Amino acid sequence: MRRNAALKLLGALGAGAAAVRVAESRRDRAIARRVDDLLAAADSRSEETFSADDLDGLPDPVRRYFETVLDEGQPSVRSVRLEQRGEFRLGGATGSWKPLAATQHFTVDPPGFVWDAEIELFPLVSTRVVDAYVAGEGSLRATVLGAIPVADVEPSPELNEGELLRYLAEAVWFPTALLPGRGVSWEAVDDRSARATLTDRGATASLVFRFDDENLVERVRAEGRYRTADDAFAPWTGYFRDYRERDGMRIPTVAEVEWNLPDGDSSYWRARVTDVDHRTGSGGSGSAASR
Repeated sequence: MRRNAALKLLGALGAGAAAVRVAESRRDRAIARRVDDLLAAADSRSEETFSADDLDGLPDPVRRYFETVLDEGQPSVRSVRLEQRGEFRLGGATGSWKPLAATQHFTVDPPGFVWDAEIELFPLVSTRVVDAYVAGEGSLRATVLGAIPVADVEPSPELNEGELLRYLAEAVWFPTALLPGRGVSWEAVDDRSARATLTDRGATASLVFRFDDENLVERVRAEGRYRTADDAFAPWTGYFRDYRERDGMRIPTVAEVEWNLPDGDSSYWRARVTDVDHRTGSGGSGSAASR
């Protein structure tokens, strides 16, 4: 009897493991299709390169930033693939930090991204989070064990705008996307700050960029970004540092983001970019292995 019970238990465990593998395979295929849809829409015809003429009329801190991070003739970035390693905090300001590994794809024309992250909850147990802005629509989905949903946020005007705002902030990783020719308008705030605004398919994102003594972006801030956790808006800030040269551009390799809430700032993501591949309209690409 005991032997039969043990065999039944082993069979049940095997069936459960097989079900998890099937669910994970389906999820992986769905994410791959999401990335394919993003990249298929990217404009591959542009042969544009950066010129000092692109800076005419820009606020002084913005002009100095582009002069610092781009060289004359820098090809415009069409799409990007980057790898991140870091931590994600679950449960708000009092939650614990969990290891994170993510792959993120971007396109510039039209603007979009797919962020595919695995966050370790416990040893051998992780959650897969896919945050995206594709074809003008934002989405956020998270699953555990390949199939158990823990978050599923569908597109809405508020979410779409919040995801476009994320794209605008993270364009510091491919700075040709921040040029006026890519639809970004700049307005002076003071001698170290300027407001960037981008509109896409009815959604508008606006951020204040703050530049440091070396003319590099040190932080970005939104007065109000949509929070899916409480269906409300709150100030949001991103920080960037450790700039390195990658594919002819100076980009930050370390970043952190936080919500600025009434009871205090709540940092929830911090990571290092460990690899990046910028693809240009001419088909060129490069690797961000440390150099």
